[in-house]
Amino acid sequence: MISWLLSIPRPIKKLIMLLVDSTLLVLILFISFSMRLGYWYFPDSNLLWLILGSPIIAIPIFVRFGLYRAVVRYIGFNALWAVVQAVSLYALVWGIFSFMTAIEGLPRSVILINWILSILIIGGIRISARWFLIKNKVTFDDRAHDNRKVALVYGAGSAGIQLVSALEHSYEYKLVGFIDDSKELQGSHIRGLSVYSAEDIKNTIDKYKIDEVLIAMPSVPRSKQHAIIEQLEEYLVLVRILPGVAELAEGKVNVADLRKVSVEDLLGRDPVAPNKKFLSKNITNKVVMVTGAGGSIGSEICRQIILLKPKTLILYELSELALYQIDQELASVGVDVYPVLGSTNNKNRLIQVLERFKVNTIYHAAAYKHVPIVEFNNTEGVNNNVFGTLSAAQAAISAKVDTFVLISTDKAVRPTNTMGATKRCAEQILQALSATQKTTIFTMVRFGNVLGSSGSVIPLFTQQIKAGGPITITDENIIRYFMTIPEAVELVIQAGAMATGGEVFVLNMGEPVRIVDLAKKMIHLSGLEVKDKVYPNGDIELKYTGLRPGEKLFEELLIGDNVKGTDNPLIMRAEEKSLTWSELDLVLQELNRAIVDCDQEKLRNLLFQIVPDFKPQCKISDILYRDTQ
Repeated sequence: MISWLLSIPRPIKKLIMLLVDSTLLVLILFISFSMRLGYWYFPDSNLLWLILGSPIIAIPIFVRFGLYRAVVRYIGFNALWAVVQAVSLYALVWGIFSFMTAIEGLPRSVILINWILSILIIGGIRISARWFLIKNKVTFDDRAHDNRKVALVYGAGSAGIQLVSALEHSYEYKLVGFIDDSKELQGSHIRGLSVYSAEDIKNTIDKYKIDEVLIAMPSVPRSKQHAIIEQLEEYLVLVRILPGVAELAEGKVNVADLRKVSVEDLLGRDPVAPNKKFLSKNITNKVVMVTGAGGSIGSEICRQIILLKPKTLILYELSELALYQIDQELASVGVDVYPVLGSTNNKNRLIQVLERFKVNTIYHAAAYKHVPIVEFNNTEGVNNNVFGTLSAAQAAISAKVDTFVLISTDKAVRPTNTMGATKRCAEQILQALSATQKTTIFTMVRFGNVLGSSGSVIPLFTQQIKAGGPITITDENIIRYFMTIPEAVELVIQAGAMATGGEVFVLNMGEPVRIVDLAKKMIHLSGLEVKDKVYPNGDIELKYTGLRPGEKLFEELLIGDNVKGTDNPLIMRAEEKSLTWSELDLVLQELNRAIVDCDQEKLRNLLFQIVPDFKPQCKISDILYRDTQ
């Protein structure tokens, strides 16, 4: 029956409501007279026609106030207020009309009684219909949708209440209550749901067999959300979370806003407010170029640069597809954006571009960064990361660029692979060139893994969980630092503005994370269980594959202990020794000949000279070198 009622065409539903209201209005007037006189009253013909004709007065008013536009099962306060206004106007008009017709024996109090009863009955019938439809629809849905998820809402504040309101009509969830830390709210009822203590969450989850916990606390710091997520991790429930306050425009909460807990939530890092002066110093009203503009880091640099209103932005990229994608994304931002195809090894083209646009600032993000790929392609890795940086730096000096910022990596510290060694070489080049001239300020910013970048383990783990496992981890003891791409880029821009020449800036990456712990958290917070010897019937298995060529168990950010703070607590300035340009230039010439000759052994020995801390964890594994053995 409920299904049939809900399927009736809208015009028919309006007609039914109109007929019900008309009948009720007539009955209400009969009741009003009877209540006033104290007995069942049946009027004479003149007054009878006035009572029977009441719908003629009321219905146009009800239509004007939108009483038949509201969907009964979703009716809210605004619709009920419209009922009060419409009924009040109707009662007043009917009373005036009754006195104007000079009908004798009409008690004035009947008008007041009619008004009160009409509000109660016309409004009440709608509330009752709403309750009946929702209650029976839920019962109907329980039978038709037996797979609905049983859920708790964590947070009984305004966002939690709005979320419950949005989910009342959901086919997906069956809500059983709130969880809240507030002692004042615990034990109370909100929107018909009990508020349970956060301290007793285990019993609540077990009692109601909870499938999901929906965190609706968008205004609390990320560290607090992290603590809640840590608390929920031990239970076999899927955890979803509402986005931040800024994303909940006008206080509206939609079911679609719910998302699974991300790695950003697991890290629990509270952002530090940026220094706007440092953000704008090298960008606002200036010509800026980003090399590697289509990569994961380069593209985010471009996005944040656009927000800081540069005069012109040059996108320099070797990959045509990557360049096309970032250019299309930034096509209508109100800033002059020029997509330029080119290799950073082509110094003449770089000089021509820099001089043509009179570039003020360069962010050098172009690099090969995937450790195993570079390990199997040594010569190309060195050519791109070392000599690409050298060409870009020399072009910057030639074109009198003000600032050159290198995007470096923690793998440059005591490197164990070719990629890390090439990035330390790139740092050495900038440090040496910085000491030989004052035209261009060279600086570099070193940080660890960024979430969501190409090659990151996070998208891989997410995909593997979705596929049912296994999750592949290189080593049980491997640890990494993590930071979000937007946060890292924001700090890179600020660090670049602090530079005076030759500094190595290091970003505070927070506490290191064990990759195996991260994988387990992602499994648990997806409502699944790790499959191992303790839980052989678990859902997702962890598979250890062994360290890849050149891969470290842990990464470092500093070569020495000589580090100083800056105006931003997340940015440190490291003082590190480097070669002079005269020492470095001779080795670079030999390194270039080794690349041309594809002499892998000579190439590695020269890297040892430039980077004495280079301790490769594997033998030379370049594809061409292996084929000649």
